[in-house]
Amino acid sequence: MRSSNPVFSREGSFTREPGYAGFGTTAQAGGQYGTNPYAGTPYAQQPQGQGPLTDEQLYQMYNGPSAGPAATGRMTLDDVVARTAMTLLTLVAAGAVAWFALPFENFGVAIGASLVAMVVGLVVSFKRSVSPPLILLYAGLEGFALGAVTHAFNTIWPGIAIQAVLGTAAVFAAMLFAYKSGRIRVTPRYTRIGIAVAMGFVLLLLVNMIAMAFGADMGLRSGPLGIVVGLIGIGLGAFFLSLDFAAIEEAIAHGAPQKEAWRAAFGLTLSLVWIYVEMLRLIAILRGDD
Repeated sequence: MRSSNPVFSREGSFTREPGYAGFGTTAQAGGQYGTNPYAGTPYAQQPQGQGPLTDEQLYQMYNGPSAGPAATGRMTLDDVVARTAMTLLTLVAAGAVAWFALPFENFGVAIGASLVAMVVGLVVSFKRSVSPPLILLYAGLEGFALGAVTHAFNTIWPGIAIQAVLGTAAVFAAMLFAYKSGRIRVTPRYTRIGIAVAMGFVLLLLVNMIAMAFGADMGLRSGPLGIVVGLIGIGLGAFFLSLDFAAIEEAIAHGAPQKEAWRAAFGLTLSLVWIYVEMLRLIAILRGDD
């Protein structure tokens, strides 16, 4: 594969042309070793008692394809896609169980599953080593909670579930296109601003939650203000996706271990869950008068 670096992409940069690196031609080398330039070197010897390597064995050794990421245990984009698919399938399957097994008005089990999922998610986030079972457990618990909530919303507003799913998919596709096309660049300034907005957003929601516990309502989840908050929430979810894309690209470039693909899948799942929840709330507000 030709490098994008203009120096490395020059014709013959890594080929052994006659006179390459000042070592002369094959004919010149043959004056000492015959037609095999590697004959007589320590690398041309097999273990004791097996004799020297043949020309064909030496050719395969020095000119064979280098080991790819899969052979060296390094993370690839295919690994990330496969692990993300497994995580999302676990989430969807658990959501389907909750949808069909729980009465739509029963939120007790869903709330419990959501709280446990949050704890598991925090453990995964702060755990130094990657734990695929914990990631799949998080996906199952989160999916169960989302399945129950989505069933309730869909009972009130028929069709809202598929609308939220399509909306989430559209945001993901748009962000992936914007990132790959260079329209969005994850710079340190971009990251700092986004994280600051996200922290303020979460703090505002916590204050609203506390106010609601005491019987007050700041109106952040209804009316025109609720629509604005919903749009900001979806925008922050898209911001998190861009950070995920950048982290995955950097990890692959630096040769991260293959197991780190699970961590990438976990990050993408978190971002998609965030967008889906905010999308569900926004559509519910917009269809509130149905």
